[in-house]
Amino acid sequence: MPLTSDQAAFQVQERLKLLRTLILDIENDRKRNEVNINNISRFNERIASEERTSAIQHKLKSLYKVSLQDAIQEENLVRQALSKIQEIRNIRNERRIQARNAGNKETIRRGALMKMLQISAQTLPLFVSKPNEKIPALCGCIPADALYIAKSGDMVAALVKVMDDEENWILAEVVQYLPSANKYEVDDIDEEQKERHVLSKRRIVPLPLMRANPETDGAIALFPKGTTVMALYPQTTCFYKAVINQLPQTANEEYEVLFEDPTYADGYSPPLFVAQRYVIALKQNKKIGSSS
Repeated sequence: MPLTSDQAAFQVQERLKLLRTLILDIENDRKRNEVNINNISRFNERIASEERTSAIQHKLKSLYKVSLQDAIQEENLVRQALSKIQEIRNIRNERRIQARNAGNKETIRRGALMKMLQISAQTLPLFVSKPNEKIPALCGCIPADALYIAKSGDMVAALVKVMDDEENWILAEVVQYLPSANKYEVDDIDEEQKERHVLSKRRIVPLPLMRANPETDGAIALFPKGTTVMALYPQTTCFYKAVINQLPQTANEEYEVLFEDPTYADGYSPPLFVAQRYVIALKQNKKIGSSS
């Protein structure tokens, strides 16, 4: 059942209260854990300057065990807080979709749209794997499963026809999936176009739902250097062929890519930065737009 405005506001407020409690718990845990970490540092200094006795080693081992448990507890609290943030985002997104379906779609100016897309990429949930945990689909460069169906409101790359039978990959939002036809109904994200398309599933590529953490999962969930991909050209809503030039080193960094561009002597643009959310596997097609 669709949420009313009051219901959505209530649910958001409840989650904000829980989030505040979790943040306070995280801060208290962190302060308490710092004491133990400082004790570990002092014992290591003693070991470096004094004889390593069994008593000191035993004490240090105990401190490490406590510190490990503290870290696990703090990690759990952080994950709970991130979960609440995502729940709030989901509620807000659901209300936005309801407004769109009711014909109350908000008109967004191009400059504001570009900023919104940037913020959306920066705040995409970060997946930090646990030891031996499998990286889920649609995290970083991990593709969607073959049977995956994108939900209403999800962002996708869509291959659409433009003038003179030319085809371009555009950034679009899913309106609905039509199972009987195996097609998607999508809206061009560019407000100036105001176009809705009905496209076969093979013309749709779901965008990542989570960022990969380069420090823990970069080797698996990021495109290797030199890979040819499709990337959203900065300050546009179109995807073009590009080559990965540098990988992000931290969760807040972006890919550095070289777009194919025949106007340059070597056939590639200068390095440009594109967020993980807008870099996807190259979809083989006879007509893929170039950045020129």
